[in-house]
Amino acid sequence: MSEPAIFFSEVNQRQGMFHRRAFLMGGLAGAGLLALGGRLAQLQLVEAQRYQKLSAGNQFNYRLVSPPRGAIYDRNGVALASNRPNFRLLVTKDTGFDAPATLDELALLVPIDAARRARLLKDLAHAPKKTPVAVMEDMTWEEFSRVNIRAPELPGVTADMGEVRVYPFGGAFAHVIGYVAKVSDRDLDKAKDDPTQDQALLHHPGFRIGKLGVEKAFDAPLRGHAGANKAEVDAQGRTVRLDPEGDIPAKAGADIRLTLDADIQNRALEVMGDESGAIVVIDCRNGDLLAMASAPSFDANRFVKGLSGPEYRALAEYERKPLLDKVMTGTYPPGSTFKPTVAMAALTAGVDPTERVVCAGGWAFGGRVWHCHKKGGHGAQDMHAAIKNSCDVYFYQMALRIGPDPIAATAKAFGYGGTFDIGIPGQKKGLVGSRDWKKTAFKRDPVWHPGDSVPYGIGQGYINVNALQLAVMTARLANGRKALNPRLVKSVGGVEQPQGDAVPDLPFSQAHLEIVRAGMAAVANDPTGGAFKQSQLGLGDVKMAGKTGTAQVRQYAAGASRSNQGIAWRLKDHNLFIAFAPYDDPRYALSVIIEHGGQFGSSAAAPRAREVMRVALLKDPEIRARIERPTPLPEAPDEGEGDVGAGDDPVAVDEPAEG
Repeated sequence: MSEPAIFFSEVNQRQGMFHRRAFLMGGLAGAGLLALGGRLAQLQLVEAQRYQKLSAGNQFNYRLVSPPRGAIYDRNGVALASNRPNFRLLVTKDTGFDAPATLDELALLVPIDAARRARLLKDLAHAPKKTPVAVMEDMTWEEFSRVNIRAPELPGVTADMGEVRVYPFGGAFAHVIGYVAKVSDRDLDKAKDDPTQDQALLHHPGFRIGKLGVEKAFDAPLRGHAGANKAEVDAQGRTVRLDPEGDIPAKAGADIRLTLDADIQNRALEVMGDESGAIVVIDCRNGDLLAMASAPSFDANRFVKGLSGPEYRALAEYERKPLLDKVMTGTYPPGSTFKPTVAMAALTAGVDPTERVVCAGGWAFGGRVWHCHKKGGHGAQDMHAAIKNSCDVYFYQMALRIGPDPIAATAKAFGYGGTFDIGIPGQKKGLVGSRDWKKTAFKRDPVWHPGDSVPYGIGQGYINVNALQLAVMTARLANGRKALNPRLVKSVGGVEQPQGDAVPDLPFSQAHLEIVRAGMAAVANDPTGGAFKQSQLGLGDVKMAGKTGTAQVRQYAAGASRSNQGIAWRLKDHNLFIAFAPYDDPRYALSVIIEHGGQFGSSAAAPRAREVMRVALLKDPEIRARIERPTPLPEAPDEGEGDVGAGDDPVAVDEPAEG
């Protein structure tokens, strides 16, 4: 029997292969353990702090807090726009959020009608994830409490206290201050590519942006900077507890102080009543605007909450246009309030103010008769009398004599035909006609005809102005030296803004200015003046100078009645009045426009101007001291002289007149 053969070379070969594989697997295992150990060391030693922060981030959330909006004050510190507490109900969309079911639950706690439910479903569908959507604002304390008790059972639902904008005077300052409203889709589109915009803040339900006036023009400084509240949350992201120590405080927006005076502004809107128009009051010394009232107005508080479609249409379609700012945006023919400008242009052009023009009630020129407002005429009129009596025939002839360009140059020097940098947009330049202007505006008939100058002389034709320009013109005339610019914003965040008197001098002779001012003083203080009864302030020796105006809005047929009785409101004449006081030391100037008032300026506009001017004067401590100063007793008459009669009473004209 043969012995088995043993092949040592084969055994050695297999054993070597085993050892190589063992070493390879061991090396791989060792490398894996080494890598794992290194990674653990990196996580636990090198990056421990980072992951601690990430862990804390999963435990805590920061909820964005809208910053308090800066307040807006008048010149005396009276709040015109501020903030008040607001209990609100918020819903945040997250993973697995069932909007219809959540709203059904909330409807058991607070009133949610079908229309609001549909709107909320739409808002929630479009809202980014984890961005709160406001379900209800201005909840009562009972509603707020009910929601807070049930909030832990309602995922994504919170009830908190924020702030909402409030305008204490409602509509008195609506056109100037404007209002804030929710951020619209259009606003989001505009801000999408703007690196300065906080996108998260724009989506916050409590955040509002300025939409008009000061609120819009100074939106950036008024906004402030957002903060955040730190809250501990569970695995589903629901708030477990708040951590006030970790809160990031919001920074309030800058406060803005305006030059307006709340008392004067409120009185201006009050005296307008149901009329449509504007009243502007300006300080003749530095250009500060004390009132910019446009009537009718609207309640800015309604826009903060959001108007319904029918409410907005009612405002937009009302013929007296409450949404239109008639101070800056509405333009009107100035009528006879333009005559002081024409008189100044005539004086500058070399016209002798003592030269007389005979007014017989009409003047034939160009194949037609140009009528004066006084039937039968004023007789022979020099410049002083023509301003006092507002004689149309005199100014027809003066405008024809000097032509349009001197009038246009004077008008622009007084502030017509341009805009002023008062900080808010919306001004219209109006129109100041000239030969160059007509060449550009009328390609088919570019020549300025003599017949164009005639109505130009009485503030009709190629001339349109706004109430702000009228007030600036009056203030510059009253100041007599400086081409004042109006100022609306007094300070922003405590930083004083430039005043309106840092300007060049007027290009007019002091003697000429005094002639025009004297004519305006006669309008208001001469018993034969056009607005004597309506212009008596009843404030002792403090007198007002003024000028009336009536501006046509339609053509009258030859010989037709100019009565405004029984015709549509939109076809009635405009009524205007400009004034400054005190006449001997001008401090305040104003303009009044009554849109389609249908009366003469002295009947509709002058009494309102008087009442507003009284408030401005009585609020001035120096003027009030002058008024309250005892009247000196008359000296005893010399022997042989009679007593002062009742008709010679020196204060008789100071009694307020009717109308």
